[in-house]
Amino acid sequence: MTRALLAGALLLAAPLAAQPAPMIDYAAERAVISRFQDADQRLQDVGWRLARGNAGFCPKVVASVGLQLQDMASYGAPEIARKALGLTGDFAVQTAARGSPAALAQGVTRNREIIRLERLDPNAWPAGKAMDWQRLLWAHDHVEAMLAEQGSITIGFADGAEVQLRPVAVCASRFELMGEGDMAVADGSRVVIGIDFPAFAYPEEDLFAALVAHELAHNVLGHDAWLDTHGRSRRHVRRTEREADRLMPWLLANAGYDPAAAARFWDRWGRKHDSGWLMLRNHDGWDERVEFVTAELPLIAELMAREGRADWSRHFRREIDPAGGLMPDARP
Repeated sequence: MTRALLAGALLLAAPLAAQPAPMIDYAAERAVISRFQDADQRLQDVGWRLARGNAGFCPKVVASVGLQLQDMASYGAPEIARKALGLTGDFAVQTAARGSPAALAQGVTRNREIIRLERLDPNAWPAGKAMDWQRLLWAHDHVEAMLAEQGSITIGFADGAEVQLRPVAVCASRFELMGEGDMAVADGSRVVIGIDFPAFAYPEEDLFAALVAHELAHNVLGHDAWLDTHGRSRRHVRRTEREADRLMPWLLANAGYDPAAAARFWDRWGRKHDSGWLMLRNHDGWDERVEFVTAELPLIAELMAREGRADWSRHFRREIDPAGGLMPDARP
């Protein structure tokens, strides 16, 4: 749940007593926050579309409204962030994923201040030190619990307005943006992508969606738990990576994206960035990844034409046995 380190003022040390307080450029601070929120919006839009489109096939689903919150305590300088956004409290809307119940409702807009999540005011929780993400985790857990418990949640805003949101089922995975770094990882319950990952520069949404689909595939296929049980040997990791690669076009197809974008992603990303990974050999080479992904496309096309969906829970060939070890295969 980390948030971007704000430029300039948020990184300054406390002024000496004899020095005047530094001037804060709040417009610049807002611009830095806005850049982070734009990237987060893109991730949430794509993540929602993938999680919603594949809900019928995921082994675990949750009720969701597509709402992402922000907490000023998670910024490097909460007071500066609060003033830059014009807030009196700490909690506000971060994003509402495109097409989600939150986005379709009236008034769930970026930076709108929140004072109530059903019967709870998250601002009442004690805040930790700067960059503390714990309250934000509690708030998202609370929203999810309310949706599961009563089938809706009422959001109260600081201006006195409120909106009631009713959820829909999505694959059980959260999507989080790191404020720095160029890594993309999945831990079983979250897809976490660094704001500097090269795919953020790709203008084509289906190519960015392919990256998110790869990480989501790890979560819906239970790879993290399987590796914890069977060990993270190079062979095991390589099989789970191959399986996630091969599921990418299935997830894309069910979300309405071009499934062939999975192959295009590995071709584009791999030609520039894959050389270091080849030395590790816990992933296939980028050209092999293109080959494995492309091999899935005919079956996906057949299923989409015949059934209107690509049911990977029934038709996808696994590389690992969820209840055992590796599936028989001549390939390493």
